Amino acid sequence: MLKLFISLLGLFLFFLINLINAAEVKNFYLNATYVNVNLDGKYERQAIGCNDTYPWPTLEANKGDRIQLWLTNGLNDTNTTLHFHGIWQNHTNQMDGGDMISNCPIPPGGTFIYNFTLEQSGLYWYHSHTAGQFADGFRAPFVIHDKNTTSGEDEFPYEYDEEVILTISDWYHQDNVELTKDFLDLYNPTGAEPIPESLLINEGMNLTWKVEPNKTYLVRLVNTGAFVSQIFFIEDHQLEVVEVDGVYVEKNITDHIYVTSAQRYSFLLHTKNSTDKNFAIMQLCDQDMLDVPGNLNTNETSYLIYNEDADLPTEAYIYDWEDFLDDYYLSPLSGSELLEDPDYQIVVEVTMNNLNDGKNYAFFNNLTYVAPKVPTLMTLLSAGELATDAAIYGSNTNTFVLQHNEVIELVLNNADAGKHPFHMHGHHFQLVQRGPDYTDETDPVPYDEENADEFRDVPLSRDTVFVRPNSYIVLRFKADNPGVWIFHCHIEWHMIQGLSLILVEAPLQVQKDEGQQLTENHISICEAAGVLPSGNAAANTEDFFDLTNENVQVKDLPSGFTGRGIVALVFSCIAGILGIIVLGIYGLLPINEKKVIEDFGVESIELDETSSNDVQPNTKSSTSL
Repeated sequence: MLKLFISLLGLFLFFLINLINAAEVKNFYLNATYVNVNLDGKYERQAIGCNDTYPWPTLEANKGDRIQLWLTNGLNDTNTTLHFHGIWQNHTNQMDGGDMISNCPIPPGGTFIYNFTLEQSGLYWYHSHTAGQFADGFRAPFVIHDKNTTSGEDEFPYEYDEEVILTISDWYHQDNVELTKDFLDLYNPTGAEPIPESLLINEGMNLTWKVEPNKTYLVRLVNTGAFVSQIFFIEDHQLEVVEVDGVYVEKNITDHIYVTSAQRYSFLLHTKNSTDKNFAIMQLCDQDMLDVPGNLNTNETSYLIYNEDADLPTEAYIYDWEDFLDDYYLSPLSGSELLEDPDYQIVVEVTMNNLNDGKNYAFFNNLTYVAPKVPTLMTLLSAGELATDAAIYGSNTNTFVLQHNEVIELVLNNADAGKHPFHMHGHHFQLVQRGPDYTDETDPVPYDEENADEFRDVPLSRDTVFVRPNSYIVLRFKADNPGVWIFHCHIEWHMIQGLSLILVEAPLQVQKDEGQQLTENHISICEAAGVLPSGNAAANTEDFFDLTNENVQVKDLPSGFTGRGIVALVFSCIAGILGIIVLGIYGLLPINEKKVIEDFGVESIELDETSSNDVQPNTKSSTSL
């Protein structure tokens, strides 16, 4: 018996040593700095780069590795944060990077140390979670390889020969500060989103990707843009989808993929045997998302190169662009079944409307998110037993308190005529229902539980999903990750408008978890940023129910005003003011008698005309693989 025990102990130690050897500590030192770039070849502008270069580096690690990342804010005029999109952060909620949610902002000159262990594998990305900064270039992929802890072999479930990472995104010629100022403005009462100037691929344009014949590529594709969804396809090639948002799925062959902001798809691309022709790689903007045309070229072409001596391909077309892959019908390879009936159902309605300042805001259940004075996680940690009461987290944070291990059903009714991609921190959720497009309906169509379609037995899980216009989605997840998690639209302009809610999950368990307590580094960052690391949403440390002087939304419009009404009022006022100015200018001008005579045809004279037509060449930057 003793020999058996010793043998088992030796075997256990052997596997433990191998596990320790396989898991590594990956150290990264990143400094956010301003750099000048011309990503589309049309316009040079200031962007947010890393260590005085651009783009930010792709991070790679293995499942089980511990990440230690030092982020220094080298931006001299603004705070920043860093979010690892799709990473659950089990027991490390303060490393999630949500500005004034789980984290204090990093002030200029400050350094935050992110320290967490990777429990997932697949394609993720990292980006700033402060004030639209990822639209300025603070973004890059994060690949977590599924390595066997003993053999070191990649345990990705499908075979391939080579791996390629592609980012697609939108790009603006103005920075987010300027764009936000014009967007949240009295003179943009309809809330028309800023239109990008370009669609990028791998942070450039006109990508040339040299491939070999008869080879299988694993392509990891992520939309790191701030606004528009894109349709991605490769001329005359099929895409075999095998992973979605870090979830392995059963193979599904499609011709083109619809990718919203923040979504990730991995697919296998089998190249042809012949090398006599090259093919177009296409990005198509979802034009339904654009309120005004702008100057965006909505179809961008890159190049899949089999033969460098052959001609480059021309633009390729699809004639039924809405016939793209429907992720609702993908099946997770794990076979995870539908969660049981929910313990708690949250029902929210999305609307867009104007408040008393004339600006257009976004709402969940008539509340637009306004950040508290104390990060919500720090309110939780300092509130004791009161942490289970949603009231202490503020009247404008849309906070819901969840019990540990409850099954949560989130019903989102979209009463807006636009598509929205929604992302949840800290979880994958099951996509239980997604309603059709009701754009042509007079009124929005909310979820009707009594007449719903039959749920799938094995639904897809992911962390970012889109809802169709005037329609609904229904999501389920298990509250098994104690912490403070934000659920928000990943269109950055809508998040700026307030389209967010907060899930406070198992708050008493968070308080008991030593790993969840604030690091000394985090506390020092809060002090440097002038943010109190304790207290309720109003920074009151004495009475957590006293929300005096909390941050709240602008007051409602006076009774009788509607969005359309204020639009009409604003433009009528503008027209009236312009009319008065024009009349005043012309009224003060001296009378030119000769011109009056000419106008009445009494006398004619020849007029010299000059014209100029300066045409600038449209040069685009190019990238290659």
